[in-house]
Amino acid sequence: MGISRHATAHWEGDLKTGKGQLSTPQSGLLDKTRYAFSSRFGDEKGTNPEELIAAAHAGCFTMALSAKLTEAGFVPTSLDTEAKVDLSMEGGPQLSQITLKVKAVVPNIEAAQFRAIAEDAKQNCPVSKALSAVPISMEAELAGG
Repeated sequence: MGISRHATAHWEGDLKTGKGQLSTPQSGLLDKTRYAFSSRFGDEKGTNPEELIAAAHAGCFTMALSAKLTEAGFVPTSLDTEAKVDLSMEGGPQLSQITLKVKAVVPNIEAAQFRAIAEDAKQNCPVSKALSAVPISMEAELAGG
């Protein structure tokens, strides 16, 4: 049996003037966190689905990269990932691009080897697989440490 996680959404009103709340009861991280049209398509405070997808992807990819580097004999000192999720409005709202940017400090690894392991993590982390309908690009930078 696998692991199951869940979140809840509550919405009141129409799309543009309504409002909602998102919760993650298991972790308690989100507890009736506000989301609305204005926090998704504008700059009002609150979260949105794209931000949450970006957080999930950054976290999953970074853990996968750590695992793959360690399996290859290179324990990372640090990995910092930004995931950017683009929402296109052409032809109706849709996720149009995801960009992962990782900066890593990994002792004793060559840049080409790091890039190959990072590419493998990008292709095979569970969130990347779930989002495979969206083009995913990656910038992988190996910093000194």
